[in-house]
Amino acid sequence: MGTSAVVLLSGGLDSTTVLAIAKDQGFDPFALSFRYGQRHVVELEAARRVADALGVVRHVVAEIDLRVFGGSALTADIEVPKHDSSSELTDDEIPTTYVPARNTIFLSFALAYAETVGAQDIFIGVNALDYSGYPDCRPEYIAAFQTMANLATKAGVNGAGVTIHTPLIEMTKAEIVRAGSALGVDYGLTSSCYDPSSTGQPCGRCDSCLLRLKGFEEAGLHDPLAYQAA
Repeated sequence: MGTSAVVLLSGGLDSTTVLAIAKDQGFDPFALSFRYGQRHVVELEAARRVADALGVVRHVVAEIDLRVFGGSALTADIEVPKHDSSSELTDDEIPTTYVPARNTIFLSFALAYAETVGAQDIFIGVNALDYSGYPDCRPEYIAAFQTMANLATKAGVNGAGVTIHTPLIEMTKAEIVRAGSALGVDYGLTSSCYDPSSTGQPCGRCDSCLLRLKGFEEAGLHDPLAYQAA
């Protein structure tokens, strides 16, 4: 056994790449996913496929229901924005697909998981370049959470504080695709769409789909997912 690490795994492109990076760095990953009332719950099947394919020590799916609060196109009856191309995307305002405080909630669970398995490392696939303008994907947010985490836990007080790893935070989507491909990631196992069909087929027009497609195109690689016809 190597060094244990908790890896937040949604089943999407970014988190799958992060899991591959953690393994490549010699960590023994404990994967953590969430069933939080998201409309794109098919991502959890993708997370299971990825966890099985890449090999994790344990994969936990935490059950919480953020629909009780709503406030997001992913957890309430709000239409998911669609666009014709990635050129229409902007970070001028926070999109309706932002789930209030989601990364804070997810990292808090990851922190608890890390303490119980004796891990001092947490990996999360946040990105501050090719992203949708979410405030909880910024480097200053991650730094603040890590400071809080080491004040708020038994491990932190005892000098075994946690380090939050964000290997993708300054990478473009194309760089992320290339990095994962170099590590042998099968992106056909993943799911990125915010509004997939009932069978899990990606829409190709939501922010997440368009950023993903842009990344593969700029990386000069083929996206193995079959998108819905326009």
